[in-house]
Amino acid sequence: MTRVGHGFWQDTKKRMILNFCFKAELLLQTTIAFMASTSKCGIILMNLGSPDSTTVKDVSAYLNEFLMDGRVIDYPYLARKILVSGIIVPFRAPKSAQAYKTIWTDQGSPLVQFTRQLGHALQDRLPEPVVVAMRYGNPSMELAYAQLLDQMPDLEEVIALPLYPHYAMSSYETAVEYARQVHKKKNYTFRLNFIKPYYNEPAYIDALSGHMRPYLEADYDQLLFSYHGVPGRHIRKSDTTGQHCLRVEDCCHVDSPAHATCYRHQVFETTRLVTEKLKIPRDKYSISFQSRLGKGWLEPFTDIRLEQLPAEGVKKLIVVCPAFVSDCLETLEEIADRGKKTFMQAGGTSYQMIPCLNLDTLWVDAISGWITDCVSGGKRDMILA
Repeated sequence: MTRVGHGFWQDTKKRMILNFCFKAELLLQTTIAFMASTSKCGIILMNLGSPDSTTVKDVSAYLNEFLMDGRVIDYPYLARKILVSGIIVPFRAPKSAQAYKTIWTDQGSPLVQFTRQLGHALQDRLPEPVVVAMRYGNPSMELAYAQLLDQMPDLEEVIALPLYPHYAMSSYETAVEYARQVHKKKNYTFRLNFIKPYYNEPAYIDALSGHMRPYLEADYDQLLFSYHGVPGRHIRKSDTTGQHCLRVEDCCHVDSPAHATCYRHQVFETTRLVTEKLKIPRDKYSISFQSRLGKGWLEPFTDIRLEQLPAEGVKKLIVVCPAFVSDCLETLEEIADRGKKTFMQAGGTSYQMIPCLNLDTLWVDAISGWITDCVSGGKRDMILA
């Protein structure tokens, strides 16, 4: 074979290979698109919940359901029953009812409304049916499953997204286990999967950082990351190694498999990633924990820090609550209202709470991207193992 003929044959083979690769890629993309468009999958957004109304009766019922969860108050059942029904709910329900009245809207609970609106925003972008469910109260998980089956009787898979960025036994874990419990009790044949905690996912960090950025253009002395508190014993119980969390010095910054279920490590990591992205100097931000129910909870406490900060020279404060993606009683009443009063009465001069992500476009983009990847089958790494 002449050199010219050999060169011609080599070029022809290259063209044939490139053509084959192009057609294979096209077939793959078409197949993925077809699978997504014909998927028999439904989506459930899971949030904490809220009372049906601001009456003491409804608030009592909600608090009783919430606090009797063994992953929230992890005492033996009888002790938990006496504590919740005999002490906490009778004394707390009237005060909580008044607090709910300060944030209640014509449409009801802000948390439930924001979750429903998020569902509508996602439904505009996704072909799969999207419904919402609350861990406590309404709409229930049973209703969410029934709604999906009404829309898709041949449902094959449900992907549930617990709206908690960080893993905690009293939030993410109880939502997952409750959804599984109802699924098993009803003998549903469809598969049930969950989006894993996303505290360090680039799309979440981008959304949270982008949402915060405009508020940080104002002059401020410090940015306070206020995360929901949990008891230290919950951190130790969630330690899969049984020997790391709150046992090893500087445990949250020492690599360990325990970090996959460690709330404390995960909130520190979210803070680190956001402050790095926003280029916030270390002396311009701090972390605290709010909403404590008793002794032994993670410190420092937000309410105490709000009293102390003005005396430390922090007069202009911005607060963000990344443990919540939907504004609720703990953000609107505890932080935006009571927190502001505490800080200003202690000598502060300006106070701003950054709203939760709620319906932020980047946040909706992040969720729709995760779900699309999971449904298409092309990328399942956001599914809880």
